[in-house]
Amino acid sequence: MADAVRSLERAFELLEHLADAGGELALSELTAASGLPMPTIYRLLRTLVNRGYVRQAPSKRYALGPRLIRLGESSSRLLGAWARPALARLVDEVGETANMALFDGDTVVYVAQVPSRHSMRMFTEVGRRVQAHCTGVGKALLAQLPAESARTLVCRAGLEAHTPHTITDLEVLMRELDLIRRRGYALDDEEQELGVRCVAVPVAGAPALSAISVSGPSGRLTRATVNDVVPLLRRAAERLARDFATS
Repeated sequence: MADAVRSLERAFELLEHLADAGGELALSELTAASGLPMPTIYRLLRTLVNRGYVRQAPSKRYALGPRLIRLGESSSRLLGAWARPALARLVDEVGETANMALFDGDTVVYVAQVPSRHSMRMFTEVGRRVQAHCTGVGKALLAQLPAESARTLVCRAGLEAHTPHTITDLEVLMRELDLIRRRGYALDDEEQELGVRCVAVPVAGAPALSAISVSGPSGRLTRATVNDVVPLLRRAAERLARDFATS
């Protein structure tokens, strides 16, 4: 029984390593990341592949499998429900729309939102998927990955230009991710949509890589206002992390 439970723990560890790397790794990379013997990893991967929780690409690299989607959708809804009270308080404090987002493969999915009470406000449908490189939450998520994993994910997803302000140069984006790691927040300065500014922070300690954000018209959510919003976002992220830890 102990061996069976240990195998289960190791299988979950492999899934987490794949998720942390952006969803795909080679067998040798999984060996280095996990510290497990290659035969053990191979045996566990074959079981996960057979069950649909992992798939093997034509390149022989291993990726998260389609059977995780149903589990992920259910857990995302649960995370969104947990996040709503903290987001609602954030809207009361800031006055702008608050969001929570996670990675879904190489894209970002919004799992919770509380809209601003302003008649002119930002509205992002829960479940909407966006690219990471041009959004505040996306860059806050990318900055939580190791630099090479972030680079690999962005190279797969591409750097499409959505506005004249979108970062489309990989090295420029990598430098911005370094800046985000140092200062602790990400900024979408009209990079996804003209006239819209968004500031986001990571949610440390959440069950999945997460970020929360505040977004609004750039005329209201000015660069000067961002300095006031960041401490409120950090406080909300800390509250969320505590809630997740005690749930």
